[in-house]
Amino acid sequence: MRKKSNKKIFVISAPSGTGKTTIAAILRRKIPDLEPVISCTTRKPRPVEKNGVNYHFIARERFREMAKKKEFAEWAEVYGNLYGTPKKEILAKLKKGNRILLTLDTQGGISIRRVFPSVVLIGILPPSNKEQERRIRNRSGLSEKELGERMASAREERRILMDKYDFRLVNINLDSTVRKIRNIIDKGGKY
Repeated sequence: MRKKSNKKIFVISAPSGTGKTTIAAILRRKIPDLEPVISCTTRKPRPVEKNGVNYHFIARERFREMAKKKEFAEWAEVYGNLYGTPKKEILAKLKKGNRILLTLDTQGGISIRRVFPSVVLIGILPPSNKEQERRIRNRSGLSEKELGERMASAREERRILMDKYDFRLVNINLDSTVRKIRNIIDKGGKY
């Protein structure tokens, strides 16, 4: 049996097309006490996404109200949409004693650390820029302009991951990457 760590909040960040959502879903299945906190967003759901499962899809006005009332542990505008992590959900899950897994962009990861200094930041990098672009292109509904924006943002996100994150892993093999992140979580932020 794996020893449960005393670190409670883990953040996985990655540029678009790197696999963070898939990795997070696998980790939640493999680690029973690892709970997600579902973020709020003003963007439209992708065809496979469900409200309350992937995100809480809310109107921009409602999001602004929540931000004004300081209901988010962190929030940011990304690609013209607003994203935020509800603070009360984090606090409720911590109170239950479970570990928390957040999937955030790098901006969100750095912001969460300001609120919860002991958070463990784990960055995922693509095997190559070419592979990342291929993965982003395979997503439905992205225009060439959006693709260009995401690739430009990815450069900045990689810089932040390299400079400010506790761990950086290149996602060449999904099983291996999941195994390494699980090891980091089980050891409470050590590797």
